[in-house]
Amino acid sequence: MNILKFIIFLVINFGGLAIGGYFTGKGVPSDWYLNLNKAPWTPPGWVFGAAWTTIMICFSIYLAYLYPKTTAVKTMLILFAISWALNVFWNVAFFGTHLPWLGLAVIAALTALTLYFLFAYWKEMQWLSLLILPYVIWLCIATSLNAYIVLQNDF
Repeated sequence: MNILKFIIFLVINFGGLAIGGYFTGKGVPSDWYLNLNKAPWTPPGWVFGAAWTTIMICFSIYLAYLYPKTTAVKTMLILFAISWALNVFWNVAFFGTHLPWLGLAVIAALTALTLYFLFAYWKEMQWLSLLILPYVIWLCIATSLNAYIVLQNDF
């Protein structure tokens, strides 16, 4: 693994989390969010920070290994840019506009794209593909949380 590429992907990924956090603003402790009917399996707040930290470290390692292995670097970088934008935009859609249905569409697209990374690059990455599994698992959980909010609240 190229350490410089890992650091670059790490900075970009954590930068995306920071930008998303900016757009979340006071969303989590806001009256709007606190008064939503949330899924019984919604984890405590600290889990989100721990999960995203782990995910972005693993995803950055994955990308640093993938970058020199793939023959379609431009395509990989475009897909990465789209996933980065979707990750940031979810915060805008859900917390910024208070449109959980839009957030659900965004997170469903992000989940599909992350699954694409897993399967499309399996041949190049093989066992290193396990590094993207925390992201896939968390997105499935997050999608279910978002879907529950859409289904159990009036919008």
